[in-house]
Amino acid sequence: MDIALIIQMIIAAVAGTFIYTIIGIAPGTDETAVLAPVTLVLVLTGLEPIVILTFFIAAIIAKKLTDSIPVAVAGIPGGVMAAPMVEHALVLKKHGKSDLSIRKMASGSVIGTIVAVPLSLLLANALIPFSDVIQTYTNQILFGGAIILALMSRNRWIALASIVPFAILIQGLRYLYWGVGVVPEGTNVFISFFLGITIGPVILTLFELLNKDKRKAMNRYGTKTITLNKDNRYKGIPNPFKILTKQELSISTLSSFFGSILFILSPVGITILLGELVSSRVKDPVKKSSLAISSMDALTNASYIAGTLIPLIALGIPLSPVAIGPANALFNAPPVFTLEHNMHHILSNADFVWAVAIGAIVAIVITYFIIVKYAQQICTFVFKWVPHEAMLGLFFGLVLLLAYMDGGLVNIGGVLLIGLVAGFMHRLGINYGVQFMVLYAAPWIVTQLASLS
Repeated sequence: MDIALIIQMIIAAVAGTFIYTIIGIAPGTDETAVLAPVTLVLVLTGLEPIVILTFFIAAIIAKKLTDSIPVAVAGIPGGVMAAPMVEHALVLKKHGKSDLSIRKMASGSVIGTIVAVPLSLLLANALIPFSDVIQTYTNQILFGGAIILALMSRNRWIALASIVPFAILIQGLRYLYWGVGVVPEGTNVFISFFLGITIGPVILTLFELLNKDKRKAMNRYGTKTITLNKDNRYKGIPNPFKILTKQELSISTLSSFFGSILFILSPVGITILLGELVSSRVKDPVKKSSLAISSMDALTNASYIAGTLIPLIALGIPLSPVAIGPANALFNAPPVFTLEHNMHHILSNADFVWAVAIGAIVAIVITYFIIVKYAQQICTFVFKWVPHEAMLGLFFGLVLLLAYMDGGLVNIGGVLLIGLVAGFMHRLGINYGVQFMVLYAAPWIVTQLASLS
């Protein structure tokens, strides 16, 4: 491995760690919305794939380490994956244990990373012999994945019914672009549609704000008061093996194992199910909540790492909610990456090991130390000086720019249409996984419908 390349990887890991340490603490930042656009931009700039992968691994670990902080101090999830921990974090906060909550969750994340990285590499290599068969039936698998995820959705029948209409909308816009000459015929407009789905709820909310009656009917809560406990700075060098009890350590390890092998399922669903299962027999509220949040955080980190690495190394196609969401640009970012030519085809096993090792070590060493030592001070700074709206505005502007680059002014209208429909679907309880799977399978679905006509 070239020394200059290793230095670039370390710089990328440090940058990803610091950026997503701050973003993770900001309340309400969806993992897909904040990771996918930035990763996509890095891919399109032509950086070395191994450097991009190092950045992504560091970013996802830092994000998962920090998005539990606002849960602990204010009962507000930093991201979608932190939402299942709110109830248990509030119990600890009620007992004056917010500082303990932060340390338990951060330590659980570290355990999840330590377990998931080697396990993901092993599972990925075990799947490689079957990659040709899986790739032959990619479209059918993606369509089947959309059906499975729809059945796992909160409103499964609406999710199932939406698959075909949403596919027709996506492919219909592509045919429209071909017909008017916006893009050459056969070009698969993908990136901007993907980002339109990603920020669909934001686009829908922005359009609703243009409705005067809707604005007047909105609830006005005024200023939210957030009370932080006195500084409870951790003394000594943070060590997850000392912060977690033996029971918490063993359960977090077990949860990480299941999170890794069940990478193809929804991380949120697995987190809720296993988190409640492992803590159900504990009666003491503080011990129960500590066990639940540490194991949940371990599981979420493990599922994100495994959901990225296993499909990327073994298959080269996104076959997990994480791969098809936040990590999508690592698989498909035309013209740089396609399903036939991406990191799976470019990087060797040694490259994957180097990228994951550097990204994970840098993120854990920097972010874990900062969180355990200075979590409340950082949280206070972010709550006061980093507006959530500014971050959403930045990503919204980035999506519009990429939409214009993908298909001109016409495509900005198309992306807004995709976003409105996707935002409405999300509000109905149709999760991102279903929508992204349909985006991939849309050409095949429409072709099959046409053949039946």
